[in-house]
Amino acid sequence: MKNVAVIGAGTMGNGIAHTFAQFDYKVQLIDLHQASLDKGIATITKNLDRMVAKETITEADKQRTLKNITTYTNLEEGVEYASLVVEAATENVDLKLKIFRDLDKFCPDDTILASNTSSISITQIASVTSRPEMVIGMHFMNPVPIMKLVEIIKGYSTSEETFKMVEELSKKLNKVPVEVNDYPGFVANRILMPMINEAVETLYNGVAGVKEIDTVMMLGMAHPMGPLALADFIGLDVCLSILKVMYEGFKNPKYAPCPLLVNMVMAGKLGAKSGEGFYDYSQNRKAEDVAKMFTK
Repeated sequence: MKNVAVIGAGTMGNGIAHTFAQFDYKVQLIDLHQASLDKGIATITKNLDRMVAKETITEADKQRTLKNITTYTNLEEGVEYASLVVEAATENVDLKLKIFRDLDKFCPDDTILASNTSSISITQIASVTSRPEMVIGMHFMNPVPIMKLVEIIKGYSTSEETFKMVEELSKKLNKVPVEVNDYPGFVANRILMPMINEAVETLYNGVAGVKEIDTVMMLGMAHPMGPLALADFIGLDVCLSILKVMYEGFKNPKYAPCPLLVNMVMAGKLGAKSGEGFYDYSQNRKAEDVAKMFTK
């Protein structure tokens, strides 16, 4: 398994491509838009430069990693020889189902189809293919080149052979694979998203301010990042999408998104990527300056 196609050149997609390429897999990075591919390669290059500066890799390692990545705007061409496809497109059910229908048509019969989805049912994704036993969840954490965890999600029909192959592959990437069953939010987001949502509710109810909430969780619970800063880092739109999937999947009000989160997403305040969320990133790329809306 040396040819790996990655669908989507955004934050997760370029991180996944970077990781596979660094471990000498031939990566086909696919996105509909050349501008997105260019931006993805620029991000990978910048991250590799940072690793060279820290002397964790050499300049030769960097060049070899970049050489292992080829970009495509055509899905059929990009997956023609793939042994594994990792889909890392937007967290949208309809989009993912369309992608997997196309992958099922375009990929060789023995290609494993994996999704980096953080909440959507692997069983549902697999149902639109003719190879449900070869469909699996491979949920990397952000930033992918650094974070060790990979949640491996078995759909209802995922074969043990497929699971074992992906488990071993994850170990070859120097990751720690953890087996998870297919329920909304899996493990990571089933626990994380309600915490983030409760932090937003705490702010919404006026219990404390943005920095105060984050400081309590960092100093009191030893979290490396406060939940509101983390929400900004993930993207408030992504948090909202995951909460909606969990709310619809469980029909439990504890997963209902906070109205403040809903309004912020509708207003385009998506966190770091939009320049403003709970913090203002216009002058500082770190979560240090609280957004004006939340200052007293």
